[in-house]
Amino acid sequence: MGKCNGRCTLVGFCCLQLIAALERQIFDFLGYQWVPILANFLHIMAVILGVFGTIQYRSKYLILYAVWLVLWVGWNAFIICFYLEVGHLSQDRDFIMTFNTSLHRSWWMENGPGCLVTPVMNSNLALEDHHVITVTGCLLDYQYIEVVSSAMQIFLALFGFVYACYVSKVFMEEEDSFDFIGGFDSYGYQAPQKMSHLQLQPLYTSG
Repeated sequence: MGKCNGRCTLVGFCCLQLIAALERQIFDFLGYQWVPILANFLHIMAVILGVFGTIQYRSKYLILYAVWLVLWVGWNAFIICFYLEVGHLSQDRDFIMTFNTSLHRSWWMENGPGCLVTPVMNSNLALEDHHVITVTGCLLDYQYIEVVSSAMQIFLALFGFVYACYVSKVFMEEEDSFDFIGGFDSYGYQAPQKMSHLQLQPLYTSG
């Protein structure tokens, strides 16, 4: 029962991670945030690998999934530092999230709760193919929305990491003890073939 609970809990956390990652991917696409889009895609692939490893009793897949979660926590910690402008990071100077190819910001900057967007006409600050706007009245600034989103990703990743380590440990212990999970086929066992093709021959003796 404990093993089943661990597997079921891990699959549940993986499903929550998939939902959160897909939700984040949509808003990153809307905001043209190319680096987060790439990171989200890799994360989705890793979570699917974790689900497959959990269902198919593959401890190696769970180890890869756990290693990725460590990188994922680091990436989301960087996003939090970036939007809070920790150290020398600056949103006005560094356009890391778009590979420095555009000035696009988070989609939540213009579409946050209560935000009122007002275009500034004939502004000398406007670059080619861009327009200047002012955003007022936001109930929650877009920086904090991104921080909360990354914090939620870290929370799910930490729980997923703990359960991935636990379940993979259970799987490896069962492999070492040769516990026949799923029958002999999972260990490459082949049953001896029947000797039905042999024919009995009469034995003659000289008297």
